[in-house]
Amino acid sequence: MQPDTNFITWFRAVTPYIQLFRNKIFVIAFGGDVVADEKFVSLVHDFNLLASLGIRLVLVHGARPQIESRLQADAHEISYVQGMRVTDANALQYVKEAVGRVRSEIEARLSMGLPNSPMANAAIKVVSGNFVTARPIGVVDGIDLQYTGEVRRINASAIHEQLAQGNVVLLSSLGYSPTGETFNLTLENIAAEVAIALQANKLVFLMSKPGVCQLLKAEETLLRELTVKQGKTWLKHATESGYPDEDTLLYLPWALQACERGVARAHLISHHIDGALLLELFSHEGVGSMITRDPLQVIRQAKIEDIGAILQLIEPLENSGILVRRSRELLEMEIGHFMVLEHDQMIIACAALYPFPDESACELACLAVHPDQREAGIGRTLIDYLEQHARQQGFNRLFVLTTRTAHWFLERGFYPAALDQLPHPRQQLYNYQRRSKVFQKTLTANHPK
Repeated sequence: MQPDTNFITWFRAVTPYIQLFRNKIFVIAFGGDVVADEKFVSLVHDFNLLASLGIRLVLVHGARPQIESRLQADAHEISYVQGMRVTDANALQYVKEAVGRVRSEIEARLSMGLPNSPMANAAIKVVSGNFVTARPIGVVDGIDLQYTGEVRRINASAIHEQLAQGNVVLLSSLGYSPTGETFNLTLENIAAEVAIALQANKLVFLMSKPGVCQLLKAEETLLRELTVKQGKTWLKHATESGYPDEDTLLYLPWALQACERGVARAHLISHHIDGALLLELFSHEGVGSMITRDPLQVIRQAKIEDIGAILQLIEPLENSGILVRRSRELLEMEIGHFMVLEHDQMIIACAALYPFPDESACELACLAVHPDQREAGIGRTLIDYLEQHARQQGFNRLFVLTTRTAHWFLERGFYPAALDQLPHPRQQLYNYQRRSKVFQKTLTANHPK
């Protein structure tokens, strides 16, 4: 019987995420429509999986469609101001009833433990409580919203205490005032403020759309990564053009605010995709949009701790004869010459610069890119950075020796050179068995083609 190599490869690929996410706080927000969806059971299974991996979960749920249904059933007037419900004393009773039912259903789902199911032996402990202190929003556009409120304060220490005990914290869209009143809040307000107060690693909004889509008339393209700055630009254009995607216009501002105030990552993903939560969190590409305060891609000086990741990049190329074999000991000695390109805390490319100051030249060596990223222009990005770095150090010539990638370097402005054009110390180290071709590039405004 042959082993399932796809499963083995996948399981090894998610290991870094499992290690990275353990004991981290994730705030996951979803509306009442998600709870009513038939896929909600599968989503609960995914919550269980995250909890079993040591992720500290705070779940924030809404109940808008359930509230609407109760109000309509009793022919109660429904009115909104700037997307916020006007909650009078009678409407508040319907809100409490609907929220209570939704919360009870979620708790029941999280309590499942049937044998031969993903929830077998789960034993998830769910905790709810008065963790959210609220205040009334007041009068908006001349209309008193009455019992519609907003977050005043989050009892972060109490939530941290519950999470440390291994409990899943479940928050509804209700908040309580010091005077004993109950207020109807939006789930996005609570989710963002809780994530900020806890300094959560991730804030996830489950919505109808797949994420933030590029504003194109002919076809929408999912934007998988945005910085806060890019997100604000998107919102400005979307608002001005009357973009009809209500979900994104609702959740994105809160995601941006959370990232600006200390939340590491915010994600907007579709609840219609089965397993979307796992695909977004445990795969490099994801299936939704991820928002960060700063760009995810960073080029930096390599450190000793990076050697394992560098070896994983270069060993396949060494085995195929593209790169000269380097031992771990040699890498440790030469780590100061290496630069790595990190994407979302994962090293996906590396290269080394070896200086020859007497001849104002640098050798570009050991360029390696993760196989999944070789069509994404990562190699060119790293070379451009190293060229600029060499210029700043006062070098005016960059050369490379290669056996298999000559045309790739030709396409990037390098041109053939003779062996005797190498710096003299490098000529003495030339391996005549490999018979590498020499290419170089002049680091000035103009150079030979």
